[in-house]
Amino acid sequence: MSAVVRLADAPVAAAPRLALLGTGVVGSAFVARYRQLTERGVRLPAFGWLANSRALHRCGEDPAQALGQAVAAPVRSQTLPPWAENEGLRGGDIVVDATASETVADWHPEWLARGVHVVTANKLGTGASALRAQAIQHSLEAAGARYGDSATVGAGLPLLSSLRALVAGGDRIHRVEGVLSGSLAWLFNRYDGSRPFSQLVRLARDAGYTEPDPRIDLSGEDVRRKLSILARAAGLPWQAEQVQVESLVPATLAALPLEQVDAALEQLDIPLAGRLGLAQRDNARLRFIGRFDRDGAGVGLQALAPEHPLCGGGGTDNRVAIFSDRYREQPLLIQGPGAGADVTAAALLDDVIAIAGR
Repeated sequence: MSAVVRLADAPVAAAPRLALLGTGVVGSAFVARYRQLTERGVRLPAFGWLANSRALHRCGEDPAQALGQAVAAPVRSQTLPPWAENEGLRGGDIVVDATASETVADWHPEWLARGVHVVTANKLGTGASALRAQAIQHSLEAAGARYGDSATVGAGLPLLSSLRALVAGGDRIHRVEGVLSGSLAWLFNRYDGSRPFSQLVRLARDAGYTEPDPRIDLSGEDVRRKLSILARAAGLPWQAEQVQVESLVPATLAALPLEQVDAALEQLDIPLAGRLGLAQRDNARLRFIGRFDRDGAGVGLQALAPEHPLCGGGGTDNRVAIFSDRYREQPLLIQGPGAGADVTAAALLDDVIAIAGR
């Protein structure tokens, strides 16, 4: 008589659950897209909870209701965030980081070490501290969890995946340069002197193109983090401090508390008008460029000829050139929208789907 295998005797892994940290413009767009995809029949992990710095709410059948409750929650006086007190994540779950929080980034290695997958738009995970980036890599190798970071650079454009595929195929990366900030691309695509630069900054912030504190974008810090992520993906042992950054933010504006920034944005106008005038005199265009090679890296505003490859594109487009052994004379160019809550949320959910599908 042949043996009968009873499937009930085999252990059944618990279905993965989804948790979201961050209920701002990206987190809200993530919830909206999640609902759209589930209504279309796309299979996604069930939403367990979502949280911000004020509250954690279980989602049940409707994550949008929990989102509204979290957004309306009062400010907390406790130092420890609410999700740290009772997150209840287990191996196989997926936590989505839609914040720009150092505190949340510090938890990435901890979650990965427990077998919890991390999907992130937060560039601080692998784009800032080298020690944190190394801890994330060690946790990945030890626990077998996955780290979905396509939303950290290019809002889901195939920048990281292309670099990693080239390196995995034995190619050697010589240089990467490009317009890496969707917000700064949007600003300098529109800045022609017809209106003050500060007015454009407010429009970009209100559209969700910049960080909530636009000085992060204008200081070049956002591009510095992206360069660090790309350099590490290219296999370079990288310290974020190696990047030389030209900030567009005057020292007096940089020193202000966040609540006073909006009223002081006019401090940007005279310096930027001067840079624009010099560029227009030479029939050039201003672009904020990030660049790295094996000897160093830099971030700053450059005046480029209109026919320069990095002057192409429009809107929030990122435009990035990759030079390597394979692409030595003519670089691999990657271009597409690099900012906006909707494209970032789509990139996050693409990573969720890829992880859940495995």
